[in-house]
Amino acid sequence: MKIDFPKISPELSSRNFHDIFYEEDPILEMCQIIDSAFENEAVDRVRLYNAVIKNCKFTNTDFSNIDITDVCFENCDLSNVNLSKSSVHRVEFKNCKLVGVNFAESSIGNVMFEDSVLNLAGFGNSKLEKVIFKEASLNSTDFYDCKLKKVEFQKCSLDGANFEQTSLKGIDISSSAFDTLTVSIESLNGCKVSSYQAIQFASLMGLIIKD
Repeated sequence: MKIDFPKISPELSSRNFHDIFYEEDPILEMCQIIDSAFENEAVDRVRLYNAVIKNCKFTNTDFSNIDITDVCFENCDLSNVNLSKSSVHRVEFKNCKLVGVNFAESSIGNVMFEDSVLNLAGFGNSKLEKVIFKEASLNSTDFYDCKLKKVEFQKCSLDGANFEQTSLKGIDISSSAFDTLTVSIESLNGCKVSSYQAIQFASLMGLIIKD
C-alpha cells in the first residue's frame, strides 16, 4: 500500500517548541525543532505544519484538538501525551516512544509509525485511513470502536491489543505476532491472518484441533 508522505520544505528555520507560547495563535510551521523539551505542558488547538521534529520530549503534555500536517517526528518521546480529538495527516513517527499516548476520537490519515513503541496507546473511536504500523510495538494498545480502512500492521507486536467493536475486514495482520487479542468472531470476518494465527484464533475460541 502506498501512502502520501509528509510534504516538507527543503529550507526550514530552526525553532524551539516553547516559541509556541509567543505566537499570536498556537502554531509552528516551516521549521525544524531539535533537542527541545516540552513536558507536562498544556496547549489547546496547537497547529504543526511542514516541520521536522527530532530528539524532542513531550511527555505528559496535553495537546488535545491538535492539528498535525506534513510533519516528521524522529527519536521523540511522546509518552502519555494527550492527542485526543486530533487531526493527524501526512505524518511520520520514526523510532518514537508513544507509550500510553491518547489518540481517542481522532482522524488519522497517511501516517507511518515505524520502529516505534505504542504500548498501552489508546485509539478508541478514531478513524484510521492509509496508516502503516511498521515493526511497531502495540502491546495492550486499544483500538476500541475504530474505523480502519487501508491499515497495515507490518511485523508488529500486537499482544493484548483490543479490537472490540472494530471490524478487521481487509486488514492484514499475518506478519505480526501476539499471544492474545481481544476481538469478536464477527470482527475477524475478512481479516488476513497466517495459518499459525488461524490456529491461535481457533484455540482462543475454544476449538480443539486434531490432525
